[in-house]
Amino acid sequence: MNKEMIQKQTFPVTGMTCAACASSVETILTHTDGVQSAAVNFATNTVQVEYDQSTNPDLLNEALTAIGYGLIINSKDINESIENEQDKKYQDVKKRTIWSAILTLPIFIIGMFFMDWEPGKWISLTLSIPVLFFFGKSFYINAWKQTKHGKANMDTLVALSTGIAFLFSLFNTFFPEFWTSKGLVPHVYYEAATVIITFISFGKMLEEKAKSNTSSALKKLIGLQPKTLTLITDHGEKSIPIKEVQVGDKILVKPGEKVPVDGKVSSGSTFIDEGMISGEPIPVEKTIGNPVFAGTINQKGSFQFIAEKVGESTLLSQIIQRVQEAQGSKAPVQKLVDKIASIFVPTVLGIAILTFIIWMAFGGESAFTHALLTSIAVLVIACPCALGLATPTAIMVGMGKGAENNILIRDAESLELGHRVNTVILDKTGTITEGKPSIKSIEWLNGNSDESSILLALESQSEHPLATAVVSFLQENQSKSISLESFESVTGQGVKAQYQGKSYFVGNLRLLENFKLSLSTEWNSKAKKWEQEAQTVVYFGNEEGLIAMIGIQDQIKASSKAAIKQLHEMGIEVHMLTGDNPHTADSVAKEVGIKQFKAEVLPSDKSEYVKILQSQGKIVAMVGDGINDSEALAQADVSIAMGHGSDIAMDVAKITLITSDLQKVPQAFNLSKLTVNGIKQNLFWAFIYNLIGIPIAAGILYPINGFLLDPMIAGSAMAMSSVSVVANSLRLKGRKI
Repeated sequence: MNKEMIQKQTFPVTGMTCAACASSVETILTHTDGVQSAAVNFATNTVQVEYDQSTNPDLLNEALTAIGYGLIINSKDINESIENEQDKKYQDVKKRTIWSAILTLPIFIIGMFFMDWEPGKWISLTLSIPVLFFFGKSFYINAWKQTKHGKANMDTLVALSTGIAFLFSLFNTFFPEFWTSKGLVPHVYYEAATVIITFISFGKMLEEKAKSNTSSALKKLIGLQPKTLTLITDHGEKSIPIKEVQVGDKILVKPGEKVPVDGKVSSGSTFIDEGMISGEPIPVEKTIGNPVFAGTINQKGSFQFIAEKVGESTLLSQIIQRVQEAQGSKAPVQKLVDKIASIFVPTVLGIAILTFIIWMAFGGESAFTHALLTSIAVLVIACPCALGLATPTAIMVGMGKGAENNILIRDAESLELGHRVNTVILDKTGTITEGKPSIKSIEWLNGNSDESSILLALESQSEHPLATAVVSFLQENQSKSISLESFESVTGQGVKAQYQGKSYFVGNLRLLENFKLSLSTEWNSKAKKWEQEAQTVVYFGNEEGLIAMIGIQDQIKASSKAAIKQLHEMGIEVHMLTGDNPHTADSVAKEVGIKQFKAEVLPSDKSEYVKILQSQGKIVAMVGDGINDSEALAQADVSIAMGHGSDIAMDVAKITLITSDLQKVPQAFNLSKLTVNGIKQNLFWAFIYNLIGIPIAAGILYPINGFLLDPMIAGSAMAMSSVSVVANSLRLKGRKI
């Protein structure tokens, strides 16, 4: 088929709630006439479809509508549509959870403390109908979808147990004489059904909240690109929307503005903050012929450049696209409870049916009564309240414990996976180091700093980014600025000025040489030593000679070395990635005890590095703080952002360290281990009651001592398992991480 006849389009999908839904959408679309391929991105609730002229978006939407899903096809801004859809979904789940909780509270109070109050069961019936069949309808819908595909998950177990508990209670409410005539008490279980719906809804709400953060990260990345730009035409300057810019256009960028698209400088010079690409805190000097990139920030000078890449081909657009792909490429982990439920549901159903059959065959005169009671008791005692609480209660306590220790966890999956991490990648700038240039060394040639006020005056007027570090240092040391007689900026070298008839300067080695000055052997070796220690050397002097030499460095955090040592002791490999030069990278790596590192890496290089380690079977955690880390953070199994970093890094990452103390990373892994152990213990408590209770509920003791488990006692046993789970989760609060 002619490739020009094939269209590729991305649509937001409505109605998806789980991995099985994503699989269903993909399958239906793939088998629709005219569709060549369909790929669902569950993280962003979108599907990319390739289709020919024999079909169209309306027909694709019809195919999905038939099975309960849909496409948003009339949207100009797909990212806005995705965000709106996710926010709408979260608000819907939140509203249903809150109303479920409000209506469940009186049902719970009546069921637990006023169970013999006759009007209580009618009040409970009235309140439970909206909880189950309006606010909780999604569980029944999803369970039906799962059943149609021959699968069972937590929704199946919730729908089955709550539905049976409600129907049994409904029968007992309207026909109590059926049981009273047999000498039995007609108990109702409305509280059991509604409590389950409320608790599981709360867990779904937390999931949707975490998921909605995906779009906010992408929105902030997209927001880095300005909406308009200044075009240079034959008739002067003209402001146009960024969508109208063409390759070859000449664009003006003023101080403080963001570069709108990729290109090359055609006139002017400036310093540009390229931290989003390199992660480095020092802006880069740009002169004619140098490349500039969309989203980077112009500092103090105006310049013009020729557009070379626009739209989706810019580096920023590629970063956005790769973040989306990385977030979607990780298939949602099938929850442990879903795996258990897929076995547990048919097993319990089988036991209940077998119990009914055996009692009908061998029950004697009361065969039907005993068969009905025992089979219902089996289903009630197997009710998944404890199973539903096992994971969310442990995770909620774990998240709370993390927050107390300045570790904010927004994603349950990361908390569950953290203890399995065996490889950690650390960004250098802002993660291992402070991310702020400061004075590391300063040497005065004559041993005193009498002329520091002249140095302060020079650097106060300098546009160079490193000047701020010198000014801050001198002001802290009580130096006072003076008035200079003249001032001149020397492009690419530094600054110079006149004071009391002498020419003073501060800048690099080239400026020193322009004053026909040279370094002595001693000072030359000292400068080289500083450079090997990853210091940027700045020279201060006048026409007569050198006055001082200053070493500026991004300081290593006090906690970095101890944190890296702790990670090594935990058996975790530590790697370092940086956009900085190899000399600086080597120096920092040696100082903190890292053997594996890579320098001069771009954002895409970082995410590729993560993929390579993952392909070797490693569970990778990425720790970063910048926009340039966002791709790698999205790709990693566990993503951790430093608290002082960019909003985008914190949005993409699932764990944020408020204090930016690297020692919180091993603490986060320890917290994960304790939480996962708590989940496993909870699952034990959730099932131990079933292992003991189901055979008793089925009537295994009846031939021995005539004991039959009343469904009400079965309900109490179920409640006890829930209490055990909650109590065990709360134990984590007292643990040290």
